[in-house]
Amino acid sequence: MLPRRDFLKQSASVSALARDAETVVVDPKPLFEISPYLYMQFMEPLGVADSSVEAAWDYDADDWRKDFVDTVRDLSPGVIRYGGLFSRYYKWREGVGPVAKRPWMRNYVWGGKETNRVGTHEFVDLCRRTGAEPLYCVNFLSDGETRYRTTREGDRTGDAIEAADWVSFANDVKLWQIGNETSYGTTAFSKDEAITRTIEFARAMKQRDRSIRLIGWGDRGSDGNLWARDMAERAGEHLDFVAIHMMGQRPQRADTVLKGLLYQKNPEQAWQELIELSNNVERRVSELEDALSGPCSKMDLAITEGHLSLTPGNANPILAEWLSAVYHARSLNIYQRHGARVKIATAADFQGSRWTVNAVMLQVPRGRTYLMPVGSIMRLFKRHNGDHGVAVKSAPSGLDIAASRAGSTIYLHVANLQYRGAVSATFTVDGMKILGAKAYAIAPDDVRQYVSQDQPDVFRPVETAIPAHPACSWRFPAGSVTAIELRCQ
Repeated sequence: MLPRRDFLKQSASVSALARDAETVVVDPKPLFEISPYLYMQFMEPLGVADSSVEAAWDYDADDWRKDFVDTVRDLSPGVIRYGGLFSRYYKWREGVGPVAKRPWMRNYVWGGKETNRVGTHEFVDLCRRTGAEPLYCVNFLSDGETRYRTTREGDRTGDAIEAADWVSFANDVKLWQIGNETSYGTTAFSKDEAITRTIEFARAMKQRDRSIRLIGWGDRGSDGNLWARDMAERAGEHLDFVAIHMMGQRPQRADTVLKGLLYQKNPEQAWQELIELSNNVERRVSELEDALSGPCSKMDLAITEGHLSLTPGNANPILAEWLSAVYHARSLNIYQRHGARVKIATAADFQGSRWTVNAVMLQVPRGRTYLMPVGSIMRLFKRHNGDHGVAVKSAPSGLDIAASRAGSTIYLHVANLQYRGAVSATFTVDGMKILGAKAYAIAPDDVRQYVSQDQPDVFRPVETAIPAHPACSWRFPAGSVTAIELRCQ
């Protein structure tokens, strides 16, 4: 119990905060179900570009690294996707059966070779041990890239029968994506070819298992137009989702500091530019929703890859600093606010030892596994979230909020978009009484704070109880990311 003098001092402080704060008003009416797949991860063997999958495997124990499994279980992704460009030349049969008989394979895009030590069984085992649903990308005739028909190692394309056989083999895998980035570049399928082949693959795969859920491709082609509407109209009866990838962000300012180390000279400008880039996420999601309106309105959306792409490619050091958090938190809030349609989403690649676009970093050959800032935010939001989206009717400027509820508990994901200056807020929920609250805040004193193997827990959230009386209020420090839980009746 607090001494009376301290209690009075604390009460006065809370009262002053309530007087000065604006109000976050929540309408608790459930609007849509929140998908458990909003905080997915994406795994791809990356050869010599980033040791990725190989770095996560402990060859001495002949198992996944224990520190890696523990970190992923704590991160708790709803789904883990396996594939990417790698799927264009991946032959799933090479990754099953006795380990000693599995052939090595050349990684044509990312360089080097892959051992195939991690195959279907091992990947699904990782998912089961960490509570994630597995999602595979099938070899979709190499997305139309003809060069994979005649490699030195033979024909690396995969047809519809090969994909269907994989469905039969992996009979407990229910999420599948047909191809990857099929519209990008000029060497892959045309839109009409892709739609025709998608129908062919979907029919063959669902003939083996009617319960699987399929993802088709809907992003822009080389002409700049989205494929989503045509894909949904012509192949929609066979598909459950239409996918795009949310990356390739390009700073718009002529004097941008989001290149290399320039941000270190002007971190405040970098912060503002990152907010500007997050606006593109909102525009792209809204554009996709518009494309799938009307007769296509039943199609769900999937962001099956997405990370902040800055120069140098995939390795900008800003992504290890809290400075990048404003982009990640706002992007994740956008996906959840659009959760009536967006059912699968990610904000990072999954794991690796070099790329900074990863959610999980692996010290090699052995050592610590830790979360990058984007991973810490994904863990925070996934852990403190409801099962239905609700609306925020009003909020102080400077705060970006996504709201949800589970039963009588309201959850707020709050990013303070201000580089300088805290924002104080009181909370009200229409038609409900707040009985108590908690804040789980990541609020480093310096937005230049960074995570590394030497300080792996620097962005672990701090839990604080919030009194409900005389008013339920919280002060959001500059640049902070916070999950608020409001216990109501």
